[in-house]
Amino acid sequence: MSEPFDDLRQFDEELREVERRVEQRIDPGAAGLVTSITVLVLIGAFLLPWVGPVAGWEVLAGAPSLGVLPRLFTFTALGFGVFGSALALSTRLWALAWVCAVGCGISVVTGVWAIWSRQVTLPEGGIGPGIGLVMATLAVVVLTGAWSRIALARR
Repeated sequence: MSEPFDDLRQFDEELREVERRVEQRIDPGAAGLVTSITVLVLIGAFLLPWVGPVAGWEVLAGAPSLGVLPRLFTFTALGFGVFGSALALSTRLWALAWVCAVGCGISVVTGVWAIWSRQVTLPEGGIGPGIGLVMATLAVVVLTGAWSRIALARR
């Protein structure tokens, strides 16, 4: 008599496990396409000048005497904006979407701070922020919005 109840209990446990796995996943939808395109724009921004003639990838590699803030932004933008986004889109985990949303938000702050520091602390005739730094900061702003939308939707 207990055999049918054992089968039902086992079936109930399986359903709960499936429900738990589904709740951990995201469906990025159209925001996933926006995220993918913005990641490509961010990668392209690393090839453009960030500080004077120095490209973003050179800042990442440790170009001398450019300051700490542009280099900090390269690490956060690359880590959260490129690698984090790629990992979150490929695994579709809700927790990674939140990490990307918060990390890209931190990246926005460091990017704006890097642009501001290049404009404010310059002597006459100094080197200001390049188009790549501005473009990367705008790309990270878009990524922050896209990841926030994806993380908050939780379909």
